[in-house]
Amino acid sequence: MNQIELKALAKINLGLDVLGRRENGYHDVRMVMQSIYLYDEVKIEKTEAPGITLASNLSFLPTGEGNIAYKAAKLLMEEFHIPAGVRITLNKHIPVAAGLAGGSSNAAAVLFGMNRMFRLGLKQEELMARGVRLGADVPYCIMRGTVLAEGIGEELSVLPAMPKCTVLIAKPPVSVSTKVVYEALDAKEIAEHPDIDGIIDGLEKHSLKQVAACMGNVLEDVTIPMHPVIEQIKQEMKDAGALNAMMSGSGPTVFGLFESRAAAREAQRRIREKSLTRQVYVTSIHSVRRDQDAN
Repeated sequence: MNQIELKALAKINLGLDVLGRRENGYHDVRMVMQSIYLYDEVKIEKTEAPGITLASNLSFLPTGEGNIAYKAAKLLMEEFHIPAGVRITLNKHIPVAAGLAGGSSNAAAVLFGMNRMFRLGLKQEELMARGVRLGADVPYCIMRGTVLAEGIGEELSVLPAMPKCTVLIAKPPVSVSTKVVYEALDAKEIAEHPDIDGIIDGLEKHSLKQVAACMGNVLEDVTIPMHPVIEQIKQEMKDAGALNAMMSGSGPTVFGLFESRAAAREAQRRIREKSLTRQVYVTSIHSVRRDQDAN
């Protein structure tokens, strides 16, 4: 195998709760994660010349040590003393710095792809153990599907599959610093915690309406006052028929869950018409078969 092409899927948080801050600065979280069918295309090719080269369709992305996909390749090449080089090409469609784990998903795809390409024989759990050294979301991006994440996000438990539905993704043209958001959260008292158990119960009952009704993200209380456009987008989605709409991760991306694809298209039209953002995509839930190993 001299090259491999992979889809690096985005994720949304159906629920995100923060339980506290550790002395090392990391936060204990409880989240329900879900992969969606919005993805970057990741191509990995063997090269005769040693080392790593990385290219992207986005000119502002770092192409060296500052890119987490580059770090993923370097981690495996150093550990397994891989003599050949690799060329990584990222064709990105997931909005950047958007709360959708695009970078983490790219890193997960590189770990998965190089494991296959160089026949390293690592099982999924072994890839995830390496992934957490790169970032807290990377292990989830290797696992994918509907998952409860605890600890700093690296303690993962498979949940019943999310009921099928249409998902609308809208990323407003604002930048959000995850570090700033968590620092602001630390400075205030959390008045209300999301109903994570209610989401899990809804998944067990295969009830899309219960999952939607119980959705919550504790970081909205911090990010929305900084960027009121997030609330405007949420309201447009709900007015167009979303069962619920919420910010993903630390933002600024908003997603809505719809029973009707036509209603999602109408919300997409309204959001564009009101110039809230041009980055708005209709997609769907991505389910994962659990009977396949990483290698």
